[in-house]
Amino acid sequence: MRGFAATALLSMTLITASTFAQTPAPAQPAPAGQQPAPKPVAPGGQQQPPPAPVPTQPPRPFPEGAKVAYINIQRIANESGEGKSATAKVQALNQKKVSELNEKNKQLQADQQKLQAGGTVMSDQARGEIEKRIERTQVEIQRATQDAQQEVQELQQELQNEFQRKLMPIVQQVSQEKGIHVLFSAADSGVVWADPGLDITNEVIKKFDTGATPAAPKPPAPKPPIQ
Repeated sequence: MRGFAATALLSMTLITASTFAQTPAPAQPAPAGQQPAPKPVAPGGQQQPPPAPVPTQPPRPFPEGAKVAYINIQRIANESGEGKSATAKVQALNQKKVSELNEKNKQLQADQQKLQAGGTVMSDQARGEIEKRIERTQVEIQRATQDAQQEVQELQQELQNEFQRKLMPIVQQVSQEKGIHVLFSAADSGVVWADPGLDITNEVIKKFDTGATPAAPKPPAPKPPIQ
């Protein structure tokens, strides 16, 4: 049915189009009556111990005297408070639009089932009215899908612009504090390998979340009048 396909397309397109962080899907519970899979047992009947946790490496210090660094902008979007807030707004609007389309799909499904159940018993007039209503609902769903996609994309673009506007002064401030001359984007620079210590993403996120924006430069003091 075209209506159902439209809703699925909206949900898939809008959620995956977001450039902000994506929340992981909730874990699916096991079906009722189904036992969880047994843990592997070593030869001899003894249960294998769980794998040892992988030790986390401490962050590498920033190389002394380095003038080049890089950041991971996607990580900043995923982990910063500003990025998470933007993601939540986009997903909330997306879910609202999907719910609205689901209601229209319920109406469409009800009419389609009524038309199928009526069969030859239904009068030509009644059948014609339902068929027209089905066609009208399908057109409404198609238009609503297009409008919803545009609305979500406009919000996403607006939030992305605002995110970048707030982020850039922080990036500039951290770079100046470290004496960096050139800063690369890890995803866009094409660098094959770089010293992990050159990654200043954590410092940018920390300063971004604390709201420590650089102060506006003071205007120069007026020169005394010439006597």
